[in-house]
Amino acid sequence: MEYNSQVKNRIKRAEGQLRGILRMMEQGDDCKDVISQLSAAKTALDRSIGLIVSLNLVECVRDSHETGENTEDIVKEAVNLLVKSR
Repeated sequence: MEYNSQVKNRIKRAEGQLRGILRMMEQGDDCKDVISQLSAAKTALDRSIGLIVSLNLVECVRDSHETGENTEDIVKEAVNLLVKSR
């Protein structure tokens, strides 16, 4: 799978969030603020996982239709990836 700029940018934003969280911790910021930012970073990563799985699923289903393969296993694998990421 080729990762497009949309996916890469999401990961870069999450990376920036994590750096900001480390900076907050080093500065001794309030626990509530740190947790709030950690929660936002976690949500960003969860959404990135969902996007990557869905883009890959679309690509795999498209390929399987071209080759005449059964798509049921591909969909099950995608669902398992999402469940595993939780």
